[in-house]
Amino acid sequence: MVTRAVASEPPDPSIGVPYTAKPAGGTGTDLVSRLGASRTAGSWVDAAGRPVVAVTDEKAAAEVERAGARAKMVDHSMKDLKSAAATLRSAPRVAGTAWALDYKSNQVVVRGDSTVSASDWSRLTDVAEGIGGFVRMERTEGTFTTRLNGAQPILSTAGRCSAGFNVTDGKSDYILTAGHCGPDGSLWFADDRGREQVGTSLRGSFPGDDYSLVKYDGGRAGQGADVVSVGGGKGVRITGLADPEVGQKIFRSGSTSGLRQGEVTALNATVNYPEGTVTGLIETNVCAEPGDSGGPMFADGVALGVTSGGSGDCVAGGTTFFQPVTKALTELGVKLIVAKQAGGGTGAAPAPSASQGAAAASPGSSAPVSGADVSSLLSRLTDPRNVGPGMLVIAGSLVALVATRWIRAEQDRKAYRQYYSATWG
Repeated sequence: MVTRAVASEPPDPSIGVPYTAKPAGGTGTDLVSRLGASRTAGSWVDAAGRPVVAVTDEKAAAEVERAGARAKMVDHSMKDLKSAAATLRSAPRVAGTAWALDYKSNQVVVRGDSTVSASDWSRLTDVAEGIGGFVRMERTEGTFTTRLNGAQPILSTAGRCSAGFNVTDGKSDYILTAGHCGPDGSLWFADDRGREQVGTSLRGSFPGDDYSLVKYDGGRAGQGADVVSVGGGKGVRITGLADPEVGQKIFRSGSTSGLRQGEVTALNATVNYPEGTVTGLIETNVCAEPGDSGGPMFADGVALGVTSGGSGDCVAGGTTFFQPVTKALTELGVKLIVAKQAGGGTGAAPAPSASQGAAAASPGSSAPVSGADVSSLLSRLTDPRNVGPGMLVIAGSLVALVATRWIRAEQDRKAYRQYYSATWG
Protein backbone atom coordinates (compact mmCIF):
# COMPACT_ATOMS: atom_id res chain seq x y z
CA MET A 1 0.00 0.00 0.00
CA VAL A 2 1.09 3.57 -0.55
CA THR A 3 1.19 6.24 2.12
CA ARG A 4 0.35 9.34 0.17
CA ALA A 5 1.91 12.75 0.47
CA VAL A 6 -1.13 14.42 -1.00
CA ALA A 7 -2.85 17.77 -0.68
CA SER A 8 -4.12 20.79 -2.59
CA GLU A 9 -3.88 20.94 -6.36
CA PRO A 10 -1.87 24.04 -7.25
CA PRO A 11 -3.74 26.23 -9.74
CA ASP A 12 -0.50 28.12 -10.31
CA PRO A 13 2.81 26.21 -10.80
CA SER A 14 4.56 28.87 -8.71
CA ILE A 15 3.25 27.19 -5.56
CA GLY A 16 5.88 24.55 -6.22
CA VAL A 17 8.73 26.98 -5.61
CA PRO A 18 10.41 25.72 -2.43
CA TYR A 19 12.18 27.60 0.26
CA THR A 20 15.14 26.19 2.10
CA ALA A 21 14.56 26.08 5.83
CA LYS A 22 17.54 26.00 8.16
CA PRO A 23 17.66 22.91 10.36
CA ALA A 24 17.95 23.20 14.13
CA GLY A 25 21.74 23.31 13.89
CA GLY A 26 22.02 25.67 10.95
CA THR A 27 24.69 27.72 12.74
CA GLY A 28 26.91 24.62 12.96
CA THR A 29 26.52 23.91 9.27
CA ASP A 30 27.35 27.51 8.42
CA LEU A 31 30.48 27.42 10.58
CA VAL A 32 31.69 24.19 9.02
CA SER A 33 31.24 25.70 5.58
CA ARG A 34 33.05 28.89 6.57
CA LEU A 35 36.00 27.28 8.37
CA GLY A 36 36.57 24.57 5.78
CA ALA A 37 37.14 20.82 5.66
CA SER A 38 40.71 21.00 7.00
CA ARG A 39 39.80 22.80 10.22
CA THR A 40 36.46 21.13 11.00
CA ALA A 41 35.00 17.62 11.03
CA GLY A 42 31.24 18.14 10.90
CA SER A 43 28.61 19.43 13.29
CA TRP A 44 25.63 18.13 15.24
CA VAL A 45 22.92 19.21 17.64
CA ASP A 46 23.32 18.27 21.32
CA ALA A 47 20.52 17.21 23.68
CA ALA A 48 19.83 20.83 24.58
CA GLY A 49 19.48 21.82 20.92
CA ARG A 50 22.78 23.71 20.82
CA PRO A 51 24.97 23.25 17.73
CA VAL A 52 28.34 21.58 18.29
CA VAL A 53 31.20 21.87 15.79
CA ALA A 54 34.17 19.51 15.66
CA VAL A 55 37.35 21.54 15.09
CA THR A 56 41.03 20.71 14.69
CA ASP A 57 42.70 23.89 16.01
CA GLU A 58 42.27 26.38 18.83
CA LYS A 59 41.70 29.34 16.55
CA ALA A 60 38.77 27.59 14.88
CA ALA A 61 37.44 26.66 18.32
CA ALA A 62 37.48 30.29 19.40
CA GLU A 63 35.59 31.35 16.29
CA VAL A 64 32.95 28.69 16.89
CA GLU A 65 32.47 29.82 20.50
CA ARG A 66 32.14 33.45 19.44
CA ALA A 67 29.37 32.43 17.05
CA GLY A 68 27.39 30.94 19.91
CA ALA A 69 28.06 27.27 19.19
CA ARG A 70 30.07 24.77 21.21
CA ALA A 71 33.46 23.62 19.90
CA LYS A 72 34.87 20.12 20.33
CA MET A 73 38.53 19.48 19.58
CA VAL A 74 39.16 16.39 17.45
CA ASP A 75 42.16 14.70 15.86
CA HIS A 76 40.82 14.10 12.37
CA SER A 77 39.43 16.67 9.95
CA MET A 78 36.58 16.27 7.49
CA LYS A 79 39.19 15.76 4.80
CA ASP A 80 40.54 12.79 6.76
CA LEU A 81 37.07 11.28 7.20
CA LYS A 82 36.16 11.70 3.55
CA SER A 83 39.50 10.31 2.43
CA ALA A 84 38.88 7.22 4.56
CA ALA A 85 35.43 6.79 3.03
CA ALA A 86 36.91 7.11 -0.48
CA THR A 87 39.44 4.38 0.33
CA LEU A 88 36.63 2.10 1.51
CA ARG A 89 34.70 2.77 -1.71
CA SER A 90 37.74 1.83 -3.80
CA ALA A 91 38.05 -1.55 -2.06
CA PRO A 92 36.29 -4.60 -3.58
CA ARG A 93 32.55 -4.20 -2.97
CA VAL A 94 31.02 -6.36 -0.24
CA ALA A 95 27.22 -6.58 -0.25
CA GLY A 96 25.75 -6.21 3.23
CA THR A 97 28.19 -3.54 4.39
CA ALA A 98 27.71 0.15 5.05
CA TRP A 99 29.73 3.05 6.40
CA ALA A 100 29.03 6.59 7.50
CA LEU A 101 30.84 9.60 8.93
CA ASP A 102 30.20 9.69 12.68
CA TYR A 103 30.92 13.31 13.57
CA LYS A 104 30.35 12.84 17.30
CA SER A 105 33.03 10.14 17.65
CA ASN A 106 35.25 11.61 14.91
CA GLN A 107 35.29 8.23 13.21
CA VAL A 108 34.16 6.44 10.09
CA VAL A 109 31.93 3.58 11.23
CA VAL A 110 31.85 0.48 9.04
CA ARG A 111 29.04 -2.03 9.63
CA GLY A 112 28.62 -5.54 8.29
CA ASP A 113 25.30 -7.39 8.44
CA SER A 114 24.66 -11.08 8.96
CA THR A 115 25.16 -11.91 5.28
CA VAL A 116 28.81 -10.82 5.23
CA SER A 117 31.15 -13.81 5.39
CA ALA A 118 34.05 -14.00 7.85
CA SER A 119 36.56 -13.86 4.99
CA ASP A 120 34.98 -10.76 3.42
CA TRP A 121 34.80 -9.06 6.80
CA SER A 122 38.44 -9.88 7.44
CA ARG A 123 39.50 -8.37 4.12
CA LEU A 124 37.50 -5.19 4.78
CA THR A 125 38.98 -5.00 8.28
CA ASP A 126 42.47 -5.10 6.76
CA VAL A 127 41.51 -2.13 4.56
CA ALA A 128 40.22 -0.25 7.61
CA GLU A 129 43.37 -0.93 9.62
CA GLY A 130 45.43 0.38 6.75
CA ILE A 131 43.52 3.67 6.90
CA GLY A 132 43.99 4.25 10.62
CA GLY A 133 42.50 3.83 14.04
CA PHE A 134 39.64 6.26 13.39
CA VAL A 135 37.80 3.64 11.29
CA ARG A 136 35.58 1.59 13.58
CA MET A 137 34.34 -1.87 12.55
CA GLU A 138 30.98 -3.15 13.82
CA ARG A 139 28.87 -6.21 13.05
CA THR A 140 25.10 -5.69 13.07
CA GLU A 141 22.14 -8.01 13.30
CA GLY A 142 19.73 -8.41 10.41
CA THR A 143 20.50 -7.47 6.83
CA PHE A 144 20.85 -4.20 4.95
CA THR A 145 18.04 -4.31 2.43
CA THR A 146 15.91 -1.86 0.55
CA ARG A 147 12.52 -1.53 2.20
CA LEU A 148 10.57 -2.90 -0.74
CA ASN A 149 8.48 -6.02 -0.18
CA GLY A 150 7.24 -7.89 -3.23
CA ALA A 151 5.55 -10.52 -1.00
CA GLN A 152 2.86 -8.07 0.09
CA PRO A 153 -0.06 -7.06 -2.17
CA ILE A 154 1.52 -5.68 -5.35
CA LEU A 155 0.69 -2.05 -5.91
CA SER A 156 3.14 -1.49 -8.73
CA THR A 157 4.67 -3.63 -11.40
CA ALA A 158 7.84 -3.78 -9.27
CA GLY A 159 6.48 -4.24 -5.75
CA ARG A 160 5.02 -2.25 -2.86
CA CYS A 161 6.41 1.07 -1.69
CA SER A 162 5.29 4.32 -0.06
CA ALA A 163 4.93 7.74 -1.61
CA GLY A 164 7.26 10.43 -0.32
CA PHE A 165 6.47 14.02 -1.23
CA ASN A 166 4.55 15.67 -4.04
CA VAL A 167 6.66 17.69 -6.46
CA THR A 168 6.10 19.60 -9.69
CA ASP A 169 8.01 20.75 -12.74
CA GLY A 170 5.48 23.51 -13.35
CA LYS A 171 3.61 21.50 -15.95
CA SER A 172 2.86 18.19 -14.25
CA ASP A 173 2.87 16.87 -10.71
CA TYR A 174 4.76 13.81 -9.48
CA ILE A 175 5.30 11.63 -6.43
CA LEU A 176 8.90 11.61 -5.23
CA THR A 177 9.75 8.09 -4.02
CA ALA A 178 12.69 5.68 -3.85
CA GLY A 179 14.50 4.71 -7.04
CA HIS A 180 14.70 1.02 -6.12
CA CYS A 181 10.91 0.82 -6.03
CA GLY A 182 10.86 0.21 -9.74
CA PRO A 183 12.59 1.03 -13.02
CA ASP A 184 11.32 3.61 -15.48
CA GLY A 185 7.98 2.51 -16.86
CA SER A 186 6.77 0.77 -13.67
CA LEU A 187 3.03 1.22 -13.29
CA TRP A 188 1.53 2.14 -9.91
CA PHE A 189 -1.93 1.11 -8.77
CA ALA A 190 -4.22 2.02 -5.88
CA ASP A 191 -5.34 -1.56 -5.35
CA ASP A 192 -3.86 -5.04 -5.35
CA ARG A 193 -5.96 -6.03 -8.37
CA GLY A 194 -4.35 -3.49 -10.67
CA ARG A 195 -7.61 -1.78 -11.56
CA GLU A 196 -6.91 1.77 -10.37
CA GLN A 197 -3.77 3.17 -11.93
CA VAL A 198 -2.08 6.07 -10.14
CA GLY A 199 0.87 6.81 -12.40
CA THR A 200 4.09 5.67 -14.03
CA SER A 201 7.68 5.72 -12.74
CA LEU A 202 10.25 7.73 -14.64
CA ARG A 203 13.59 9.49 -14.25
CA GLY A 204 14.82 7.29 -11.44
CA SER A 205 18.35 6.73 -10.17
CA PHE A 206 19.35 3.48 -8.45
CA PRO A 207 21.92 2.35 -7.48
CA GLY A 208 24.25 5.30 -6.96
CA ASP A 209 21.34 7.37 -5.68
CA ASP A 210 17.89 6.21 -4.61
CA TYR A 211 15.13 8.41 -5.99
CA SER A 212 12.52 8.40 -8.75
CA LEU A 213 9.39 10.17 -9.86
CA VAL A 214 5.93 8.73 -10.38
CA LYS A 215 4.01 10.92 -12.82
CA TYR A 216 0.33 11.23 -11.99
CA ASP A 217 -1.86 9.91 -14.77
CA GLY A 218 -4.13 12.94 -14.45
CA GLY A 219 -1.19 15.34 -14.36
CA ARG A 220 -2.07 16.77 -10.94
CA ALA A 221 -1.58 15.56 -7.38
CA GLY A 222 -5.07 16.66 -6.36
CA GLN A 223 -6.27 18.35 -3.21
CA GLY A 224 -3.86 17.88 -0.32
CA ALA A 225 -0.57 17.93 -2.25
CA ASP A 226 1.25 19.73 0.58
CA VAL A 227 0.37 17.17 3.27
CA VAL A 228 1.98 13.88 4.30
CA SER A 229 -0.07 11.27 6.12
CA VAL A 230 0.89 10.31 9.68
CA GLY A 231 -2.02 7.95 10.33
CA GLY A 232 -5.33 8.28 12.15
CA GLY A 233 -6.70 10.49 9.38
CA LYS A 234 -4.10 13.14 10.22
CA GLY A 235 -1.50 14.73 8.02
CA VAL A 236 1.39 17.17 8.41
CA ARG A 237 1.69 20.21 6.20
CA ILE A 238 5.02 20.45 4.41
CA THR A 239 6.30 24.00 4.14
CA GLY A 240 9.87 23.62 2.89
CA LEU A 241 12.95 21.44 2.59
CA ALA A 242 16.43 21.31 4.10
CA ASP A 243 19.43 19.12 4.74
CA PRO A 244 19.35 17.55 8.22
CA GLU A 245 21.86 17.86 11.05
CA VAL A 246 23.32 15.00 13.07
CA GLY A 247 21.37 14.81 16.34
CA GLN A 248 18.26 16.35 14.83
CA LYS A 249 14.95 14.80 15.90
CA ILE A 250 13.04 13.48 12.91
CA PHE A 251 9.84 11.65 12.02
CA ARG A 252 9.19 9.13 9.25
CA SER A 253 5.92 7.86 7.83
CA GLY A 254 5.43 4.71 5.76
CA SER A 255 2.69 2.45 4.48
CA THR A 256 3.79 -0.55 6.57
CA SER A 257 4.77 0.81 9.98
CA GLY A 258 3.13 4.25 10.02
CA LEU A 259 4.61 7.21 11.89
CA ARG A 260 7.93 6.64 13.67
CA GLN A 261 10.37 8.93 15.45
CA GLY A 262 14.13 8.94 15.86
CA GLU A 263 17.15 11.10 15.18
CA VAL A 264 19.83 11.59 12.57
CA THR A 265 22.93 9.65 13.60
CA ALA A 266 25.30 10.25 10.65
CA LEU A 267 25.54 11.79 7.19
CA ASN A 268 27.25 10.88 3.91
CA ALA A 269 26.48 7.22 4.47
CA THR A 270 27.29 4.54 1.89
CA VAL A 271 25.27 1.31 1.78
CA ASN A 272 26.19 -1.74 -0.27
CA TYR A 273 22.78 -3.25 -0.94
CA PRO A 274 22.59 -6.59 -2.77
CA GLU A 275 21.31 -4.60 -5.78
CA GLY A 276 24.17 -2.10 -5.75
CA THR A 277 25.88 0.69 -3.83
CA VAL A 278 24.15 3.93 -2.83
CA THR A 279 26.11 6.90 -1.48
CA GLY A 280 25.36 10.23 0.18
CA LEU A 281 22.59 8.87 2.40
CA ILE A 282 21.28 10.09 5.76
CA GLU A 283 21.71 7.53 8.57
CA THR A 284 19.12 7.42 11.37
CA ASN A 285 18.04 5.24 14.27
CA VAL A 286 14.36 5.38 13.29
CA CYS A 287 12.88 2.00 12.34
CA ALA A 288 11.39 0.99 9.00
CA GLU A 289 10.06 -2.18 7.42
CA PRO A 290 9.53 -3.61 3.94
CA GLY A 291 6.94 -1.52 2.12
CA ASP A 292 8.09 1.73 3.80
CA SER A 293 10.50 2.45 0.93
CA GLY A 294 10.09 5.93 -0.50
CA GLY A 295 8.15 7.23 2.50
CA PRO A 296 8.81 10.76 3.77
CA MET A 297 11.20 11.84 6.52
CA PHE A 298 10.55 15.29 7.93
CA ALA A 299 10.91 17.55 10.96
CA ASP A 300 8.69 20.46 11.93
CA GLY A 301 7.01 20.43 8.52
CA VAL A 302 10.33 20.47 6.64
CA ALA A 303 11.03 17.73 4.10
CA LEU A 304 14.39 16.02 4.65
CA GLY A 305 14.51 12.65 2.90
CA VAL A 306 12.78 9.61 1.43
CA THR A 307 13.25 6.11 2.84
CA SER A 308 15.89 4.03 1.10
CA GLY A 309 16.65 0.96 3.22
CA GLY A 310 18.22 -0.39 6.36
CA SER A 311 18.22 -3.25 8.82
CA GLY A 312 15.92 -4.46 11.57
CA ASP A 313 12.23 -3.72 12.04
CA CYS A 314 9.88 -1.71 14.23
CA VAL A 315 9.75 -4.37 16.97
CA ALA A 316 13.48 -4.91 17.52
CA GLY A 317 14.54 -1.52 16.12
CA GLY A 318 17.24 -0.91 13.55
CA THR A 319 19.05 1.52 11.28
CA THR A 320 17.35 3.25 8.36
CA PHE A 321 18.93 5.25 5.54
CA PHE A 322 17.31 8.07 3.58
CA GLN A 323 17.93 9.73 0.24
CA PRO A 324 18.29 13.49 0.86
CA VAL A 325 15.40 15.39 -0.70
CA THR A 326 17.54 18.39 -1.65
CA LYS A 327 19.82 16.38 -3.91
CA ALA A 328 16.96 14.45 -5.48
CA LEU A 329 15.05 17.61 -6.41
CA THR A 330 18.19 19.23 -7.81
CA GLU A 331 19.04 16.21 -9.95
CA LEU A 332 15.45 15.76 -11.15
CA GLY A 333 14.83 19.45 -11.86
CA VAL A 334 11.57 19.56 -9.89
CA LYS A 335 10.32 21.56 -6.91
CA LEU A 336 8.54 20.58 -3.75
CA ILE A 337 4.84 21.41 -3.50
CA VAL A 338 4.58 23.29 -0.21
CA ALA A 339 1.92 24.89 1.96
CA LYS A 340 1.53 28.58 2.50
CA GLN A 341 3.19 29.70 5.74
CA ALA A 342 1.14 31.49 8.36
CA GLY A 343 1.99 35.16 8.33
CA GLY A 344 4.00 34.88 5.13
CA GLY A 345 7.29 34.26 6.90
CA THR A 346 10.68 34.81 5.35
CA GLY A 347 11.48 32.50 2.51
CA ALA A 348 7.97 31.05 2.33
CA ALA A 349 6.64 29.70 -0.92
CA PRO A 350 4.47 32.10 -2.91
CA ALA A 351 0.93 32.24 -1.57
CA PRO A 352 -1.71 30.20 -3.42
CA SER A 353 -4.16 32.11 -5.51
CA ALA A 354 -7.45 33.19 -4.00
CA SER A 355 -9.30 30.54 -5.96
CA GLN A 356 -7.49 27.85 -4.01
CA GLY A 357 -9.00 28.85 -0.71
CA ALA A 358 -6.23 27.25 1.35
CA ALA A 359 -5.69 28.31 4.93
CA ALA A 360 -2.29 29.53 6.01
CA ALA A 361 -0.17 26.74 7.48
CA SER A 362 2.48 26.68 10.17
CA PRO A 363 5.41 24.29 9.70
CA GLY A 364 4.43 20.91 11.04
CA SER A 365 0.82 21.87 11.69
CA SER A 366 -1.81 19.19 11.25
CA ALA A 367 -4.26 18.84 8.43
CA PRO A 368 -6.81 16.24 7.41
CA VAL A 369 -5.70 13.80 4.76
CA SER A 370 -8.36 14.75 2.26
CA GLY A 371 -9.23 15.44 -1.31
CA ALA A 372 -11.08 13.83 -4.13
CA ASP A 373 -9.74 11.56 -6.82
CA VAL A 374 -6.09 10.75 -6.14
CA SER A 375 -6.10 11.70 -2.45
CA SER A 376 -9.01 9.36 -1.79
CA LEU A 377 -6.68 6.50 -2.63
CA LEU A 378 -5.13 6.74 0.84
CA SER A 379 -8.23 5.47 2.59
CA ARG A 380 -8.63 2.65 0.08
CA LEU A 381 -5.00 1.66 0.36
CA THR A 382 -5.23 1.38 4.14
CA ASP A 383 -8.53 -0.52 3.97
CA PRO A 384 -7.97 -4.18 4.94
CA ARG A 385 -10.63 -5.16 2.40
CA ASN A 386 -8.07 -4.45 -0.30
CA VAL A 387 -5.78 -7.15 1.10
CA GLY A 388 -6.20 -10.59 -0.40
CA PRO A 389 -7.76 -13.46 1.60
CA GLY A 390 -4.40 -15.18 1.99
CA MET A 391 -2.94 -12.11 3.64
CA LEU A 392 -5.87 -11.96 6.06
CA VAL A 393 -5.21 -15.54 7.11
CA ILE A 394 -1.57 -14.67 7.77
CA ALA A 395 -2.64 -11.55 9.65
CA GLY A 396 -4.80 -13.69 11.90
CA SER A 397 -1.75 -15.65 12.99
CA LEU A 398 0.17 -12.47 13.78
CA VAL A 399 -2.30 -10.74 16.09
CA ALA A 400 0.20 -10.30 18.90
CA LEU A 401 2.81 -8.83 16.57
CA VAL A 402 0.31 -6.46 15.00
CA ALA A 403 -0.88 -5.38 18.45
CA THR A 404 2.70 -4.62 19.50
CA ARG A 405 3.33 -2.56 16.38
CA TRP A 406 0.02 -0.72 16.80
CA ILE A 407 0.89 0.20 20.38
CA ARG A 408 4.33 1.48 19.30
CA ALA A 409 2.80 3.41 16.40
CA GLU A 410 0.33 5.02 18.82
CA GLN A 411 3.21 5.93 21.13
CA ASP A 412 5.04 7.59 18.26
CA ARG A 413 1.90 9.44 17.20
CA LYS A 414 1.52 10.70 20.79
CA ALA A 415 5.17 11.73 20.79
CA TYR A 416 4.59 13.66 17.58
CA ARG A 417 1.54 15.41 19.04
CA GLN A 418 3.53 16.32 22.15
CA TYR A 419 6.49 17.53 20.10
CA TYR A 420 4.27 19.72 17.95
CA SER A 421 1.60 20.46 20.57
CA ALA A 422 1.43 24.08 19.54
CA THR A 423 0.30 23.26 16.02
CA TRP A 424 -1.43 19.88 16.35
CA GLY A 425 -5.13 20.22 15.43
